[in-house]
Amino acid sequence: MSSPANTSTPNTGDPVRQFTLYVENKCGSLHDLVVLLAGQNIHVLAMAVVDVTESSIVRLVVDDPDRTYDLLRRLGYYANENEVLGLELDSEAGLAGVLAALLEAEVNIHYLYPFLVRPNGKYGLVLHVEDRELAAQSLSISGHRVLSQRDLAR
Repeated sequence: MSSPANTSTPNTGDPVRQFTLYVENKCGSLHDLVVLLAGQNIHVLAMAVVDVTESSIVRLVVDDPDRTYDLLRRLGYYANENEVLGLELDSEAGLAGVLAALLEAEVNIHYLYPFLVRPNGKYGLVLHVEDRELAAQSLSISGHRVLSQRDLAR
């Protein structure tokens, strides 16, 4: 846990945006999606994939959500967008402190996954929680850095 001098104001004005897509569960579908985004110079910063019966649920955090949304819609993907928390951690050991802060605030975690790239050369987590603003406030008070979408832009 960081000292109070390192405590930042919770960032709730520019939240990290996540896309959830249903992608056909067949060989090459995920590859095609990632190549499509890369071809438009959109960087996938975090990704989680869950297999369901006939499709896969793909969750993405990218560096340019506005262009991503437009591109996915134009190409016929149904993309649901929601706000998540992005966190920066000094090390993997910081996970326990994150979970403790959320437990103390009684904020339920729906799911979490790591960033593929390390924001600012540090570890990072994407969290979807029950109350994003309360979680951001609690995490900031306990010395964790909450990332904004602007922090993820390249």
